[in-house]
Amino acid sequence: MTIKTDPQTKYDASSIQVLKGLEAVRRRPGMYVGGTDIKALHHLVYEIVDNSIDEALAGRCDRIEVVIHPDSSVSVKDNGVGIPVAEHPTEKVSALQLVHTTLHSGGKFDSAVYKVSGGLHGVGAAAVNALSEWMEVTVKRDGGVWRQRYERGLPVTAVEKIAKVKRGDQETGTTSTFRFDDTIFTGDLDYRFETLINRFREMAFVTRGVYITVRDERPAPNREMSFYFEGGLSSFVRYLNRNRRPLHSPIHAQKEMDNVEVELAVQYTDSVAISEYAFANTIHTPDGGTHLTGLRTALTRVINTYARKNGYLKEKDSNFSSDDTREGVTAVVSVKHPDPQFESQTKVKLMNAEVSGIVSAVAGDALTMFLEENPREAKRIVERCLTSSRARNAARKARELVMRKSALESLTLPGKLADCSERDPAKCELYIVEGDSAGGSAKQGRDRHFQAILPLRGKILNTERARLDKILANNEVKALISALGTGIGETFNMENLRYGRVIIMTDADVDGSHIRTLLLTFFFRYMPDLIESGHLYIAQPPLYAIKLGKDVRYTYTEAENSTLMRQLEGQKFGLQRYKGLGEMNPDQLWETTMDPGQRTLLQVTIEDALLADRTFDMLMGSEVAPRRRFITTHASEVRNLDV
Repeated sequence: MTIKTDPQTKYDASSIQVLKGLEAVRRRPGMYVGGTDIKALHHLVYEIVDNSIDEALAGRCDRIEVVIHPDSSVSVKDNGVGIPVAEHPTEKVSALQLVHTTLHSGGKFDSAVYKVSGGLHGVGAAAVNALSEWMEVTVKRDGGVWRQRYERGLPVTAVEKIAKVKRGDQETGTTSTFRFDDTIFTGDLDYRFETLINRFREMAFVTRGVYITVRDERPAPNREMSFYFEGGLSSFVRYLNRNRRPLHSPIHAQKEMDNVEVELAVQYTDSVAISEYAFANTIHTPDGGTHLTGLRTALTRVINTYARKNGYLKEKDSNFSSDDTREGVTAVVSVKHPDPQFESQTKVKLMNAEVSGIVSAVAGDALTMFLEENPREAKRIVERCLTSSRARNAARKARELVMRKSALESLTLPGKLADCSERDPAKCELYIVEGDSAGGSAKQGRDRHFQAILPLRGKILNTERARLDKILANNEVKALISALGTGIGETFNMENLRYGRVIIMTDADVDGSHIRTLLLTFFFRYMPDLIESGHLYIAQPPLYAIKLGKDVRYTYTEAENSTLMRQLEGQKFGLQRYKGLGEMNPDQLWETTMDPGQRTLLQVTIEDALLADRTFDMLMGSEVAPRRRFITTHASEVRNLDV
């Protein structure tokens, strides 16, 4: 490959740029907080709270308070020892200013101060300061109350003593208040209370004995939640399984080995879903890492050994696979390591190689002891693995049958896949629509060059309650898998995806919402990489068409329609409520929902895997009571909804 450059472009010593101070953070926020989207916005709060949690791990803090103020600034207050305010011996500035304005500065490099910590690189507080419109830090220690203010990473005041500590007052701590810089975090971004409380609930489970309060002072409505757990990870597992039927009490282990502290809890349920969560120094590592690998290895090894020893697996039988032993399991593993190695500053994956063996040993001992001491529960677990293994073998045969056929050969629905002529997957779109009527309109209205249409008949199988072999026996699911080209389960390969955008387009009614939820359940459980890679979308068809003579205007929500109705009061107009996509002619469907220049697409993302897992489990799982409670609780919110 030849790269052509402009010969007039000068590249010499003057072209080399040096970004000083925190300028690098503002120029490349993705390197420090993962980007400038809603996820990165919440990461700012996590970085400051992680510092308070580190104080708790050091035994110097047991209360943390997080407040979202009306102007969307955030305060994080703890009762730790307080950030030092004295002058640094070599840098000749206050230590408080140093940790907030200089990258790779902090107390986490000294193991005598912090045996373990989540903050490792001395970047967190400085990065948050750099990406904030303003930040103010107040420290209570050394007999006084000290304060310094920063704007876009630069100090605008000196570290000043604003009060003396009253005699007998032994309280110390740090309060950090900051307001994110909306020139960096652009768009309609703001903190989500639910996202924050789910994160801090996890922290309270993983860090025993710490009282965490989250308060939202923004209008409509003010909310507050507090978390405190003494049960550790056993309590966490019980919480995760509250909508499932457990097969036994949680298996719990906690042990320090080679200076690494390991805690884990495991419980099997009647669900087919796998729920695994891993933490390193209280930091949730969503991409797992060596600690999760060690737990999985121990599960597979111990259950296979027990099953052979007790005759559940015969000599001719194959061992259980990792997938067989993990189906229906809810597991949480937490390690505290003096020198953890993460994949990046956002700490999504633990990389320490030695952790895998340590966790595997601790988990193996605990699992072996539980199975030997509880033969009745052990039998349930092994029989569950046997059922899973048989179903997985059946699914493998069904999957191979599906993959041997081309997309057109495997589709047996009356409305077959209408493919597009473009062969570059990045430029192609697949619309998944419900029914032949909507499929017919979509096929006629589409741009055949890059838009493909796959009509589905009725409602697909609820994949939350079914194993893969049953799922692959469903014609609609088989059609969908074949059209996408990725395969499923063990053979899933994102590189074979035939469409850059996969768009769910259903009617704006109750049945349409149900079909959309069923499809989302399938993608979340069996093709999560499709969502993580940003390929899944939801189309937004209009609810109403308002005809003013020859002019037609469309509204997409009840609120939008009510506003337009008030504006047109006194005028003559026609109003049409679309109950289904099939009621639109092809031109209307193209104009409102399929034209890239005018349509509205909602990208499906997973901000909080734990919350998503619980939600699908509650709404689509086999237990009725949690679903009934949810519907009863939220009924008032939809009482006046026109469906």
